[in-house]
Amino acid sequence: MPLPTVAPRRRQWLRLTGERGSATAELAAGMPVVVLLLAAALFAVNAAVVQIRCTDAARDGALAASRGGSGVDAAQDRAPDDAVVEIDETDDLVTVRVSVGLTPWDGWLPGFEVRGEATTEREPSYGT
Repeated sequence: MPLPTVAPRRRQWLRLTGERGSATAELAAGMPVVVLLLAAALFAVNAAVVQIRCTDAARDGALAASRGGSGVDAAQDRAPDDAVVEIDETDDLVTVRVSVGLTPWDGWLPGFEVRGEATTEREPSYGT
């Protein structure tokens, strides 16, 4: 069975209008936008993961501090690299804040801060 061919009139019309290769040009023009959107989506996922890690670190730090341990050490063990850990202790509450700065594309764009915070009550001391 022979392959279908373009009708002679269609072939002549394509030659006259110069539409040959237009699909390739449109793809080449649209591809950078697709790549930029993919990079932005990957950065957003990374920012969400870092925020979850900060919240988990703050929770572990608050729990350790409420039990009388070192909340800073517990939080820094779980926190992302270069994270700042702050502890605010009152008579009956412990609050731990973990924050880290994120800069998209190695500083090409302005960065922002991602934070996690946890507050818990102090646990009663045993044996007193």
